[in-house]
Amino acid sequence: MKKINLNECRTLFLDFFEARDHVRLKSFSLVPEDDPSLLLINAGMAPLKLYFMGEKKMVKNRATSSQCCVRTADIDNVGKTARHGTFFEMLGNFSFGDYFKREAIHWAWTFLTEEIGLDKDRLWVSVFVEDDEAYGIWKDEIGIPTDRILKLGKEDNFWELDQGPCGPCSEIHYDRGPAYGEGSNPTENSDRFMEIWNLVFTQFDRQSDGTTYIPLAHPNIDTGMGLERLALITEDKDNIFELEEFMPLREKIEELSGKKYGQGQKVDESMRIIIDHTKAMTFLIHDGVVPSNEGRGYILRRLIRRAYRHGKLLGIEGEFLTKTMSQVIPVYKEEYPGLTESRDRIFKIAVREEENFQKTIDQGLELLESRLAQVEESGEKVLSGEDAFKLYDTYGFPLDLTWEITKERGIEVDEEAFHKMMEDQRIQSRTNRKGGHGWEDKKVLDLTAYPSTDFTGYESFRGQARVLALFHEGKETESLEAGQEGQALLDQTPFYGEGGGQVGDRGYLEGQGWKARVLDTQKDKDDHYIHVLEVLEGTLSVGDDLEALLDRDFRRDVMKNHSATHLLNKALHQVLGDHVNQAGSYVDDRRLRFDFSHYEAMTDREIEEVEAIVNRAIYEAYPVHTDILPLKEAMETGAIGIFEDKYKDRVRVVSMGDFSKELCGGTHVENTARIGSFRILFEQGISSGIRRIEAVTGRAAYEMARDDRETIRHAEDLIKVGGSDLEEKILKLLDENKELKRSLASMESKMAQDLSKELESRTLEVQGFTLVKDHLSGKTMDELKGTADALKEGKEKMILVLASDLDGKVFWVVSMDEAAVKAGGHAGKLVKELAQITGGNGGGRPNFATAGGKDPGAIDEALAKVEDRLKEQLK
Repeated sequence: MKKINLNECRTLFLDFFEARDHVRLKSFSLVPEDDPSLLLINAGMAPLKLYFMGEKKMVKNRATSSQCCVRTADIDNVGKTARHGTFFEMLGNFSFGDYFKREAIHWAWTFLTEEIGLDKDRLWVSVFVEDDEAYGIWKDEIGIPTDRILKLGKEDNFWELDQGPCGPCSEIHYDRGPAYGEGSNPTENSDRFMEIWNLVFTQFDRQSDGTTYIPLAHPNIDTGMGLERLALITEDKDNIFELEEFMPLREKIEELSGKKYGQGQKVDESMRIIIDHTKAMTFLIHDGVVPSNEGRGYILRRLIRRAYRHGKLLGIEGEFLTKTMSQVIPVYKEEYPGLTESRDRIFKIAVREEENFQKTIDQGLELLESRLAQVEESGEKVLSGEDAFKLYDTYGFPLDLTWEITKERGIEVDEEAFHKMMEDQRIQSRTNRKGGHGWEDKKVLDLTAYPSTDFTGYESFRGQARVLALFHEGKETESLEAGQEGQALLDQTPFYGEGGGQVGDRGYLEGQGWKARVLDTQKDKDDHYIHVLEVLEGTLSVGDDLEALLDRDFRRDVMKNHSATHLLNKALHQVLGDHVNQAGSYVDDRRLRFDFSHYEAMTDREIEEVEAIVNRAIYEAYPVHTDILPLKEAMETGAIGIFEDKYKDRVRVVSMGDFSKELCGGTHVENTARIGSFRILFEQGISSGIRRIEAVTGRAAYEMARDDRETIRHAEDLIKVGGSDLEEKILKLLDENKELKRSLASMESKMAQDLSKELESRTLEVQGFTLVKDHLSGKTMDELKGTADALKEGKEKMILVLASDLDGKVFWVVSMDEAAVKAGGHAGKLVKELAQITGGNGGGRPNFATAGGKDPGAIDEALAKVEDRLKEQLK
């Protein structure tokens, strides 16, 4: 057998099938482009679903690829077995209704035996027990002896979902020999027999009854062969972590840790985990994923923190992941040149996450170790959900990491209690955001007997409606009187119910002899719109017909802010990159808030550029258009949405010219020009990997500009200068201020030195140390510190106790040199006692401490006790 490395195996495979008229595909991004059902690409065929379903076409009906994949289902086995990894490449050849079993089987055999040179006598295959066609091809045409063809059942050799395309499989295994394990055939659980290629023959359409299989008119071929597994066999290595291409990476880990691969099981496992996770995180960041607490960002965060912890177990100090990543990129750069181009961004994100975790991991591990020791002592063998939640919330330990560490000690985690605390935190966060308006009762309202509300507010600011139900203090009622607050359910409404980050509408309901003010509008998961209201006059009753009148100014301002979030989202993608994902938003009539994934604070220049792009889109006066489309079709048009959102089969797509297109159920302006203007107030981090922008539009932006103008005018009046000379005058005043401060500091230093000389003449001796104590009236705390510094300079065995009173306040400074501290002196304890005598408190380090007080009249009493206190401390 030829010795072929990983990169050579990939090239041979793709060349082989390209020569057989297959379209050679580049690996798709790990982030699915048009499949909301997947967090990450986890199989070679995953990006090709629409081609298999006939909804998309290629120039040819056959293709080949080496697809990057990430799977974490078996993450606990990574490093422990020869074949498990979170990151891998899947080699595949695919037929979209073109060739079928005969070609797929013959080409697989030819490639393995002729191109790769595997020993024919060591190859085994399995087929579905009812697939006589595949069995016959392997036996009669390929010539494999029947004792190396295994007929297996559905659980092993049939690929299917609950409904849809499915079919039998044929797996190819290689006998690596008795050196790699026991066993006589691939059905036995042994590393001796390694599955390397799976040929899936998609030929049936499984019906919803689960038992009926209808033959497909155009059967498909979907094959998958693990590139790393193939290279493992061709290089004759023990496991995928020992492949030649990864030797520099392993040697780098050995260099950083001072340990050698092969010196022990735990060391080997940790090194393998770092090797695997380094590859996965490099490709995930390259494809735009940033660490976060949800979705694919959580997977990346988990991998980074897991790798970092295993580095700690190996004894690696400080940050090291960019050093291991630097060994990954050269391995893959020819097939994936984008890795080199995005190297700086990859490293920057990894370093930031590593830094964040490094700040807390030692404290977290110390807490966990303490709790585990208590658990072991108690004999209960369960870590509490409260402890697991604290590790997550305070120290950044994902539950998976805590679980992994406890498992090593044979201890379980109370996951149920952990998840309950997580949910309680989410509920509290939502409660804190929402405020009041009496909607706290919404959870107890039983609306199951009522139909969903017909929302008419996209087209109109007013409308006719009928009252279906009324509620007061959480209970259903027939009427509400003037002065009462409650909730009303209408058959239809123009009032938008809070959702998608947009606040609920306000306004009025008016009927025969009554009027009510709508304070807020909410909706439940079944689209019941609840109007939180206060009856202003008359009596509101169930069955009343009414006119619903929105607060037009309020709604218009909300619409401007909501439409601006769409423009902002697009602008952030243009300025920061496609890794930006929306992580939440909130819009009301005064401002908008937009949360997004990004690995570092935006620069002033980036903020200005984003602001300029949004305003340019406003000035372009893009028409805002809405379409209702099937979800799949909407995704194909390029519409974006929050990935974790659960969308209905038909969705609302909001387009702003050809600039922005998003899935959105909110209300918007009819033209971007209506937004008026856009101004960013600030950008800040709100959690690791998540940034927030707050901004204003329309009237609020105008009012802010007007206030700024007034502030400038006031400044001009104060310094007696015209607008064009304002900046020059301010700079001149700043320079003058700096010079005055320098002069003042020089004078204060001279005064402190003079005062220190005076104090030196009044020194005392206590236990062999020189003591200076005094009451210096009228001094600030900074002046006391300055005096203490002047007194200490060049002196040994000195203790300083200084007090001051200023404007009814007391300030204390106590300073001791190293000799006094070694003799038992403690400035922090002494200053605390003195401060308490003067009605205050304080403390500090053994060598220096400050404190405050409220009773200047007690300063001399406190100073009188200094010698006695020092005699007690100094031994």
